[in-house]
Amino acid sequence: MSKNKIEDIYNFLKLSDAIASSGQPTQEQFQAIKGAGYQVIVNLALPESPNALKDEKQIVESQGMQYVHIPVVWENPTIENVKEFFSVMEANTDKKLFVHCAANMRVSAFMYLYRHLHQSISDEDAKKDLQKIWIPNETWQNFIEQVISIKK
Repeated sequence: MSKNKIEDIYNFLKLSDAIASSGQPTQEQFQAIKGAGYQVIVNLALPESPNALKDEKQIVESQGMQYVHIPVVWENPTIENVKEFFSVMEANTDKKLFVHCAANMRVSAFMYLYRHLHQSISDEDAKKDLQKIWIPNETWQNFIEQVISIKK
């Protein structure tokens, strides 16, 4: 059985026709992402995260996709990180975006915030997708609340 289908990527979650997220794809899985029509890859993992591909930028760009890296420290996500993420998402609303980190935990929190605050998706619906991946720990719950309080 091939592990190179997009659905086989660790913690893969399709959020809409234009946005999907996951944990770290393998080099081969980036071909499946390209084959599924994704044009922009956003990576929130650190270069030293487990399973990180040290030449991920080259792998992605060699397949004609755009690569954006916003390294988010697991223990310390920042407002700057999420603002940069929001601006990348807003700048690419006309493209198919694939967002990943090491396990789709950082991404699911950022996507929850983006969908709730920028796409007017209800808190309840956005939270359902977040909770398919995990229930944020105290650090991340505090971060989520901080971002929402700034946006209001």
